[in-house]
Amino acid sequence: MTFDSRMTRLPRAFDTDLGDEALRAVPGLAGDVAQLVQGTGGSSPYLKSLIEREAAWLPEALDDPDGALTRLFADLREVAADKLPVALRHAKRKVALITALADLAGVWALEKVTGTLTDFADLASQVALEAAIGAEIRRGKLPGASDEDIPTAGGMVSLAMGKMGAHELNYSSDIDLICLFDETRFDPDDYHDARASFIRATRKMAAMMNDITGDGYVFRTDLRLRPDPAVTPVCLAMEAAERYYESVGRTWERAAFIKARPSAGDLNAGQRFLDTLRPFVWRKHLDFAAIQDAHDMRLRIREHKGLGGGITLPGHNMKLGRGGIREIEFFTQTRQLIAGGRDPYLRDRHTVPALRKLASKGWVPEDVADTLSDHYRFHREVEHRIQMVNDARTHLLPKSEEGLERIACLMGRDLAELKSDLRARLTEVHELTEGFFAPDAPGAGQEHAFDPEVLERWQTYPALRSQRAMEIFGRLRPEILKRLSDTARPDDALLALDGFLKGLPAGVQLFSLFEANPQLIDLLIDIVGTAPALARHLSRNSGVFDAVIGGSFFATWPGEGALTDELSKSLAREGDDYELKLDTARRWAKEWHFRVGVHHLRGLICADEAGRQYADLASACVSALWPVVTDKFAEKHGPVPGRGAIVLGMGSLGAQRLNATSDLDLIVIYDADGVDFSDGRRPLASRAYYARLTQAMVTALSAPMAQGRLYEVDMRLRPSGTQGPVATSVGSFRNYQENEAWTWEHLALTRARPITGHGALMDEIEHFRGEILAKAREEDTLRTDVAEMRRRIAGAKAPDGPWDAKIGAGRLQDVELISQTGALLAAATARSVVEGLQAGVAIGWLDAAEATELSTTYALFWQVQLASRLLSGATLNTQDIGAGERAFLLRETGEETLEALEARMQAQSERAAVIIETALTRSAPSGA
Repeated sequence: MTFDSRMTRLPRAFDTDLGDEALRAVPGLAGDVAQLVQGTGGSSPYLKSLIEREAAWLPEALDDPDGALTRLFADLREVAADKLPVALRHAKRKVALITALADLAGVWALEKVTGTLTDFADLASQVALEAAIGAEIRRGKLPGASDEDIPTAGGMVSLAMGKMGAHELNYSSDIDLICLFDETRFDPDDYHDARASFIRATRKMAAMMNDITGDGYVFRTDLRLRPDPAVTPVCLAMEAAERYYESVGRTWERAAFIKARPSAGDLNAGQRFLDTLRPFVWRKHLDFAAIQDAHDMRLRIREHKGLGGGITLPGHNMKLGRGGIREIEFFTQTRQLIAGGRDPYLRDRHTVPALRKLASKGWVPEDVADTLSDHYRFHREVEHRIQMVNDARTHLLPKSEEGLERIACLMGRDLAELKSDLRARLTEVHELTEGFFAPDAPGAGQEHAFDPEVLERWQTYPALRSQRAMEIFGRLRPEILKRLSDTARPDDALLALDGFLKGLPAGVQLFSLFEANPQLIDLLIDIVGTAPALARHLSRNSGVFDAVIGGSFFATWPGEGALTDELSKSLAREGDDYELKLDTARRWAKEWHFRVGVHHLRGLICADEAGRQYADLASACVSALWPVVTDKFAEKHGPVPGRGAIVLGMGSLGAQRLNATSDLDLIVIYDADGVDFSDGRRPLASRAYYARLTQAMVTALSAPMAQGRLYEVDMRLRPSGTQGPVATSVGSFRNYQENEAWTWEHLALTRARPITGHGALMDEIEHFRGEILAKAREEDTLRTDVAEMRRRIAGAKAPDGPWDAKIGAGRLQDVELISQTGALLAAATARSVVEGLQAGVAIGWLDAAEATELSTTYALFWQVQLASRLLSGATLNTQDIGAGERAFLLRETGEETLEALEARMQAQSERAAVIIETALTRSAPSGA
């Protein structure tokens, strides 16, 4: 690559004293180099000095800048340690010169310019660190180290922070480094000697980079981003640093580590350290409290630097002033902190790419991301031109017209035009970012007179214990009360909200979430006023609100397969921490469970869709957790003996029709394939192995943990019920179903569905299920058995009042039983209630009108069941439900009043019961 005629894009950069003829001589230096030197003198004395000192190297660099830099970097790696300080300074001059010329000519994009400067900083810090560590090793000061350890600095690493970490160094940047060492490489007795050696090496490395000599300096090196720099040494043990960040790390330090990367020394150790800090930097919840932290930090910087005034161009700080670079970076990093814990895609060190990613996931509007990206590039260009004048570490626009004219010349712009552009850009950046950090307070306008006793007791609740929570809630309270006033029954809604706040263990994160997303207040009011059970759940699991603003809350339902894939990837990200995986599964499931409930509550899905979605979610949890549990179990007892096992879903899970509080009916079937024992550190007999593996799976699903429990698990549908083993061999399962199973167990098999496990075994069990269902059976015996089952069910448990949708003649359980009977009589393998009834019609056992009546009845009671479980978690008590709950129930069922709905339920269940009783005395036509 050559500059060629593109150097003519420097129309004013080298002062106007040169004519076009002299300027055209620059690319190949066909004219006198002095012309170029003379030309730079007006706008950039620093560039003039560089050209004078590097005149001999300049033709090579202009002919092939990339190649020249490659050779320069390679030569630098071969320089002896005692010659390195001078060699680094000479190399810095060359790098500064070629990047400046390429930047001014427009030959290199911003990323190329900043990337080249950063690559040189990485190399310089690496060779300086090697020289310093090498001296320690040769003097025998670093315990156990040899020359082979020099490339990895004996276990020490420098983490590049800020712009260096992001590969975005500017023309006269400091470099921010945190220096750490891996203490695990040393015996405890050698720790202090190693620590002292690394501290000396760090100081020598920094001095080699930082000290100003007759040859200049390399980089001003700042080591103050380390933990508590006033009292800690310049190089810390990784364990000490990790302990600091986990215990007292602040939001600004989290933001700083977004851009952190290992840049010199033991890069692998550095990356391991950053991996351990991932939970500190990237929180699992949507961290909207970071907004206030970042805003407070911005205000402190403005106050400390005296930058609180308006935008005045002379002397304006392009980095820290209003509308400056830091505001764009804070805006980007804060959004990353909010959402990056849940979405690794957003964890990008680079500012402009991070804005693009945030926009692609809906966290920043596309037009805002584009605008800020454009302004960021422009601001960085201005910053570079300011620093090119005298290699000054400054971000201030010149105060004089002459100084501003120099910047305009270096940018090839007319001064008046540049001023107008600058002012407009700074103003727009400030307006866009200030609205995010400090939005206008919502209007008050409360009209309803609420009970003062309820309002006063809020300050005694745990969620409002801290001063910070009180401050945030104080800003929210007028808007919350205004929205409560707009509800149909404000006092009822207030009491429901009071219950929510009372059960909330902490408030800062949730209140910050509401402040940043006022639309969530409407959702909260809607939930507490309509579904108290869901509100109580929310008060204990407020993190599920994160899902609402996660970008896909209102997207199309993904289905069981996509849910399984998503959860599996989330679990894989937790590494080897088994308990963390289980908690992650719980948090993930609660968010999706919340989504189904909210969609149902707001009428976005019907009861049938909600039932299928609850089932998809449960199946995904079982499918994703099963390999996690088996892998963990195998660590101690070895891999599964034989072919492995499957998890068979029974009941409502098998039929893919759950409600908000359903438990899971499961059977585990295994095939040891002749293998007697597992092969592991603590081998088990195959039968014991699978029994204990099953118990581990049940625990994984049902054990209460920090994030609660996933599901209650019921395994009583396994062969021989509670008397049989918790895991069943495939041979025993076959034999039992063929020779010992009761009629009710074959009825249950009509809804059985393999969910996860060994693929071939799943196919085998599904095929076997079809064989059992197709088996010839005595019809009269079947009908008699079912009739007896109905009598026993009725005698064992009475309905819980007229609103019990499940238990009772002609209600859900009764219709399900007759549907399963129809499927068994017809040898049908379909699992749904409607398909079972249609199978009965197909063989002439039921007529179409009867099947339609039963289907309609089942749909009504399913709507009531889904609503009651969502609203209260139990059978409805219509005397206790509020207006919101009543409206939801009536909307779901299409009735005008609760009295009309109750009468309809009674009438339809009575008609359904008559149909069922009649059918059980009727034979299917022969040959059907």
